[in-house]
Amino acid sequence: MLALGDFTGSGNIDIVALEGTSTEGIICDCIEVLPGNGDGTFGAPISTTPVPDDVTGFAIAAGDFNDDGKLDVAVSGESFSGDQVDILLGNGNGTFTAGGSYTVSGTPQSIATGYFTSDKTKLDLAVANSLGSSVSVLLGNGDGTFQQSVYYPTSFPTWVIAQDLDGDGNIDLAASNAGVPEFTKEYPPGVSVLKGNGDGTFEPGVFYRSGNKIGVNYVAAGDFNEDHRPDLVLVVESGQVITLLNTGAVTFSPSTPLGFGTQAAGTTSTARTVTLTNTGTKPLEILSIKASPDFVVKSSCAARVASGANCTISAWFSPAKQGTKRGAIEIIDSASSKPQVIELFGTGT
Repeated sequence: MLALGDFTGSGNIDIVALEGTSTEGIICDCIEVLPGNGDGTFGAPISTTPVPDDVTGFAIAAGDFNDDGKLDVAVSGESFSGDQVDILLGNGNGTFTAGGSYTVSGTPQSIATGYFTSDKTKLDLAVANSLGSSVSVLLGNGDGTFQQSVYYPTSFPTWVIAQDLDGDGNIDLAASNAGVPEFTKEYPPGVSVLKGNGDGTFEPGVFYRSGNKIGVNYVAAGDFNEDHRPDLVLVVESGQVITLLNTGAVTFSPSTPLGFGTQAAGTTSTARTVTLTNTGTKPLEILSIKASPDFVVKSSCAARVASGANCTISAWFSPAKQGTKRGAIEIIDSASSKPQVIELFGTGT
């Protein structure tokens, strides 16, 4: 794990990394800074060992936590007594001084920094606790210390980022969810978005499924379709990349796939419904709504859905043959350059 920044005061970009072995060949959990020369090359590493001896570091993030103009780092790790985040205050010369430890939950393997409140002098932390199935939020006090963790449930998060995803000026969190191969119905892979309230608290995560690709390891944000809204990209363990476009104007409730259980071939199930809400400031134009084979869809949505209004989309499972069937409702509208989908699944008997 590594982070970038000017840790030596040279004005050049340096690299700071977690190392299991120091430059002298000693096994340790060390912090090493590679000082940048400003020409794309780096000098000899500066190694310090402020991480407690019994801590195995998993992730690192940089930021000025005590507002002294010198970059500090936060290291998440596992010790004999539990899981924690260690704050290491920068001395401005590539070395660090221990600045306190804070309890988090199982396997804290990713850290994000951001201003979760309106106070832009106090940098905060979010930690993805994979085995703890939660994201820890630690609000900064602005002096290098932090408040204790507040936990937000989300299943098996592997990475977390902090960014304003809905354009309201508040920082939101997005956490990738790995998924569990044997229990994809209960723990599917995907990403959870926790909307920030601007006061350091967050709404419960809204989950967006990534399909059947187990092992979602990372999430990042970027405007991939040039609509000036941040989209999300997921990196899957198998090497695949999945993009999720930000409509910025449409929400679905529930946001999870619709499951129909078992249904006799040649018959039709009872309806399952989803509420579509236009959260944008302009009317939403719906061009088409259609379902995959073996599923039927009907909608109360008009061609235009007013700002703040909602409508209902109903789906039925009507398998022609036996076997597991997966499909989707595909919605083409003015909110996105790509179709939006509601996943469907059931088993014909």
